[in-house]
Amino acid sequence: MLEPTELPKTVKTPDSGETPKTVKTTNIPKTPHPSKTSLEPSKTPETKESPSLSVELAAQDVRRVIDQQKEQNQTLTTKLNILFVTNGALFTSLTVSRLVFFPGVFSLAELLGFLVNFTLLINAFLPRQLAISPNLGDKKFLERYLVLSPEEYQLQMIVNLVETYNANKQRLEDVSSSLQYAAYVTWSLALVITLHVLAIYFLPTIDFSSFG
Repeated sequence: MLEPTELPKTVKTPDSGETPKTVKTTNIPKTPHPSKTSLEPSKTPETKESPSLSVELAAQDVRRVIDQQKEQNQTLTTKLNILFVTNGALFTSLTVSRLVFFPGVFSLAELLGFLVNFTLLINAFLPRQLAISPNLGDKKFLERYLVLSPEEYQLQMIVNLVETYNANKQRLEDVSSSLQYAAYVTWSLALVITLHVLAIYFLPTIDFSSFG
């Protein structure tokens, strides 16, 4: 703490005409400069990224993948409807044109192809129980999860979502395989029907003797 400085004092002299003498004051102590460390802001140690933030980011990524899986399921449903409509149109055209009633190899191949194709489509159409998380049908859901801390709850939900993704992935792969085989059979049916039309309506009108 700095001591108060003394102000200059004048000494009174008798009225003899002499100038008053001033008494020298003590040296004023200089105010010490603050240390450099006091001027610089105190450096706080760098804090690492909190685990809760990492868990939250991981949960967002997992949910994003689950949403993409749902979009893939909707895409497969759209393809299933397209293949059903296409095969229905092909079968209707064969019935109206009565090509399927002509006995022969083409008619047999067409009937067999439609049987296989509709079997594959119905297999893809059959409802499959999709896994969901959290499963509200579990009566112990509240007792099991609500006692956890927020971070532990998020970690458990991530584990459940990963298991849900793997379970639904297998179901989607089964549907995708059925639709892929059905698409190949549909293309084969279109080829057989085209050859059948050529054999019935065009080949008999061609005079092969003219090429001899």
